[in-house]
Amino acid sequence: MRLLTSLANLCAVLAGALITLITLITCGNLILRNTTGDSMAGAFEITAMSTGAAIALFMPLSQVRQGHIIVDFFTNSLSDATNGKLDKLGAFVLALVFGLLAWRTTLGGLSAYNSGSQTMLMSLPEWIVYAAMVPPFALTAVIGLRQALFGFELPTEN
Repeated sequence: MRLLTSLANLCAVLAGALITLITLITCGNLILRNTTGDSMAGAFEITAMSTGAAIALFMPLSQVRQGHIIVDFFTNSLSDATNGKLDKLGAFVLALVFGLLAWRTTLGGLSAYNSGSQTMLMSLPEWIVYAAMVPPFALTAVIGLRQALFGFELPTEN
């Protein structure tokens, strides 16, 4: 689990870097628009592409920390053992969903690559975003599967 946690932390750092990039581009674009009346060509495209990748990159750490939404209204009165089994079942379902997302995103990226699909203003290849989303989706699936099989304990610091 330590390796998975380290990879999840790395993904979160990369996501933070993308969010910083989005913020800088947005601020730069607003400053240009309000001072000169111009705007950065393609700022919206870069923001949209980076946002999708950043969201995907935050998913592994969220799963490691059990940060996804849990609705425990109906299970609050159940025993800890039963809730633990339900949590493991939820992690397994999440692993299946993220495995499906990784697979379908891979196919979407291959399709965008084969068709030469590009953004309208900057002509950036769209497959790059897909390629950035597949590894964190697959990592989230592996983390969920590991949690479903072995539980939710985080590695201890030495």
